[in-house]
Amino acid sequence: MASELAAAWGIAPGYFDLEGRWVEPDDEAVARALAAMHADRGAPPPAGAWVLRPGASLPEPGPFEIVTEDGAMLPAEGTLPPALDPGYHTVARPGGPGRRLIVSPGRCHLPPDLHAWGWAAQLYAVRSSASWGIGDLADLRELAEWAHGQGAGAVVLNPLAAPPFAAPQETSPYFPSSRRFSNPLYLRIEEVPGAQRLGPQLQPLAAAGQALNRDRRIDRDRIFELKVWALEELFAAFGDDADFERFRHRTEGLEEYAIFCALTEVFGPCWRTWPEEYRHPGRPTVARFARERRRRVAFHAWMQWLLDRQLAAVSALPLVLDLPVGVQPDGADAWAWQDVYATGVSVGAPPDPFNPAGQDWSMPPMDPWRLRGAGYDPLVQVLRASLRHAGGIRIDHVMGLFRLYWIPEGADPAHGVYVRYPHRELLDIVALESQRARAFVIGEDLGTVEAGVREEMAERRMLSTRVFWFEERPPAEYPAQAVAALTTHDLPTLAGVWEGSDSDPALVERLRRYAGVGDVGMATAVVARATYRALARSPCRLVVATLEDAAGVAERPNRPGTTDPSNWSLALPLELDRLAADPATLALAATLREGRDDSLGRSRRAT
Repeated sequence: MASELAAAWGIAPGYFDLEGRWVEPDDEAVARALAAMHADRGAPPPAGAWVLRPGASLPEPGPFEIVTEDGAMLPAEGTLPPALDPGYHTVARPGGPGRRLIVSPGRCHLPPDLHAWGWAAQLYAVRSSASWGIGDLADLRELAEWAHGQGAGAVVLNPLAAPPFAAPQETSPYFPSSRRFSNPLYLRIEEVPGAQRLGPQLQPLAAAGQALNRDRRIDRDRIFELKVWALEELFAAFGDDADFERFRHRTEGLEEYAIFCALTEVFGPCWRTWPEEYRHPGRPTVARFARERRRRVAFHAWMQWLLDRQLAAVSALPLVLDLPVGVQPDGADAWAWQDVYATGVSVGAPPDPFNPAGQDWSMPPMDPWRLRGAGYDPLVQVLRASLRHAGGIRIDHVMGLFRLYWIPEGADPAHGVYVRYPHRELLDIVALESQRARAFVIGEDLGTVEAGVREEMAERRMLSTRVFWFEERPPAEYPAQAVAALTTHDLPTLAGVWEGSDSDPALVERLRRYAGVGDVGMATAVVARATYRALARSPCRLVVATLEDAAGVAERPNRPGTTDPSNWSLALPLELDRLAADPATLALAATLREGRDDSLGRSRRAT
């Protein structure tokens, strides 16, 4: 009976680990997962939306009336009307209540001529001489323009998502307060409206910020202090602006997010410890707070408008933006959607050879049933926000669209359980938003991947991920519908491996076997060119090189499972102005450009 209940609520009976062993969850983990989904209330709740393909049969017998996105009325009986385009509509029986109808093309946008290379950049690390101690959106614009001139076809970024608006500042871009809004630290203050007029007042702040560039360690708390001071001065002189008001009106969730940020300044960053009357966005006291502090709420919305404007100005190359797998339990999204997030559990990964203890990411999962009951609106909002100015999107831990590993609060990561999600419907929504944004989709499918996931991704025209450090075959044998990279933000850099500070004999052997690297005394820059030449000649649609490898950086951006103060906090050793003229970087760019040309030529000859 217990196993039938678990199956009805989507709890997997077990999983195959990376060694091929079948692992079953313990009874306590299953019971805790059921409790987090409120399974004691009976059967899973009904769907809040129908997710269908064009021309599909309706799940229930008609007749129905469909109100399209643009307000047209279409009758429907057994199947969707041929005239109904993909989109978000409403379906109802005549005179009855409506429900959301999501019609999806089923497959993601993927340009047929996509065959490019690009730079992977941790934006915080890409500082110029004008930066206030951290890479910003003006630096990103300069990076994209320079990369375009070198023949690159994309810039792949770390998540730009908003951390809590508080000090100390969160360092990890993968542990945001909100996945819908961006980090104000990425603003270029000098490009904010009114900055020229207030130049004399801003000059000491700019000088203090630029002085932070002397140290590679990024001091986010000091940068936060300086930039907030400057932004408050600029906002104090800011008047009415029609574009700002339109942005506030049309941006889903913005007012709620701005209210949350204002509340954190009064009650602290953890909403679960606030006075009870402020812990839910629907409370009348929250609305009263927003009215009483309307100017401060407007300040937080204004910063998001500035970020949107500055990100939109990066147009030289397509940006591939990164979507984290989740959010902080105390953050803005968890407050806004607390009726959808499960409590008492967190998301992670089971033990594997790379992380023998497993991983607990300290993020609450969305309850698949409550997400479905909400008509998938949280997912739609997150995708739209991520794709707004993107030519592509990388979905971190894409397997989470199929199943997520839930760890009961206080339990070891080894004692978790997989919970299944309605992946076909989730992937249909990803495909719909991808097509609307004309943006391709990369799935980060590394780690424990169940059978069928990569086949489903291929069918959906999603790009898989191939990392040189993990692959037991040469890049020439990688699949075409993939992104090829040497490493990731969590893995060793090329210099770290080759020079020995972060080495692993197996990785050195991969360099010899698959990149043709020989002499152990070979210069790191030469090894980098040889390795990226092999990757560039692969059939993959996109090949990505990290700026850390271009600059010969030995440190990883992040060491998972550690509290190393350098995690997510080291700038590149060369400021962007110098990096763009660095001979080794230019030589690596030339190698990537030539390797992609070779690969394209071979592909054309083969067809």
